[in-house]
Amino acid sequence: MTKEVDVVIIGAGPAGMTAAVYAARANLKTVLLDRGIYGGQMNNTADIDNYPGFVEVQGPELGEKMYQTVQNAGASYEYGDVQAVKLEGDYKRVITDSEEYLAPAVIIATGSEHKHLNVPGEEIYSGHGVSYCAVCDAAFFRDEDVTVIGGGDSAIQEGLYLAQSAKSVTVVHRRDQLRAKPELQEKAFKHPKIKFVWNALTEEIIGEDGKVSGIRYKDKVSGEEKEFATKGVFIYVGVLPVTKALDGLDILDENGWIPTDELMRTRQEGIFAAGDVRPKDLRQVTTAVGEGSVAGQEAYNYLQAKGFLK
Repeated sequence: MTKEVDVVIIGAGPAGMTAAVYAARANLKTVLLDRGIYGGQMNNTADIDNYPGFVEVQGPELGEKMYQTVQNAGASYEYGDVQAVKLEGDYKRVITDSEEYLAPAVIIATGSEHKHLNVPGEEIYSGHGVSYCAVCDAAFFRDEDVTVIGGGDSAIQEGLYLAQSAKSVTVVHRRDQLRAKPELQEKAFKHPKIKFVWNALTEEIIGEDGKVSGIRYKDKVSGEEKEFATKGVFIYVGVLPVTKALDGLDILDENGWIPTDELMRTRQEGIFAAGDVRPKDLRQVTTAVGEGSVAGQEAYNYLQAKGFLK
């Protein structure tokens, strides 16, 4: 059975939830879909200290507060793993693993996910010492030596988080300097538990007895292969857009991101995108919320201009 609504929002992170609030408050029949729990990557963030109105707030707590606002606005939240979005005239059919939805407007807020290194041992030891979420798994490595691979904001933020409970944190970076914000770099360089391995290309994650035991890497300067022991490997080497289900639509760029104009409109009329699924430099809760509000309002403007609203 197909459910007919005014707007389907795919993704219940900060962008999707904000879009749902604006759409629902404009009296649109709004469905917010997600394949997991609402909150998106906020659920994997311990502390958020740059969101206006909060000196500091835990990511899951902020996600819960946003969801309460979605409920109060009257949007419907439903679980669903989107398999495809198809065009049917002026309508869009959103097909999930359990339901189908028909709507004249769709807002895509599916976000992004962590890149993998694609080196030997990474897949084998995923969940057995290899992690992409320090907030989720730090407790398993209390008083152990752990490693963070990467040099951007996420890598250093997670390294600082891990240093609260780990014995030591080794940051392995392929360059000779970090890409993280200066304030994060300063904190990391001053932290007594954090050390750095520069110009290092990770070649293998080594295991023993079914668990991670070390890393093998190549020194880019000397060409020498080296190893060191570690109990946990936390990987932060970039992000990829979550857009696989949208391959049939002409809205993706060559890297799978969804470009939009300043009103969050994609190349396809009636389809909008907001949040980390867009190509941009700053991926923050604040930018996601701002884009979500624009997308929700513009969905209403589109439906009004096209005569879908009576």
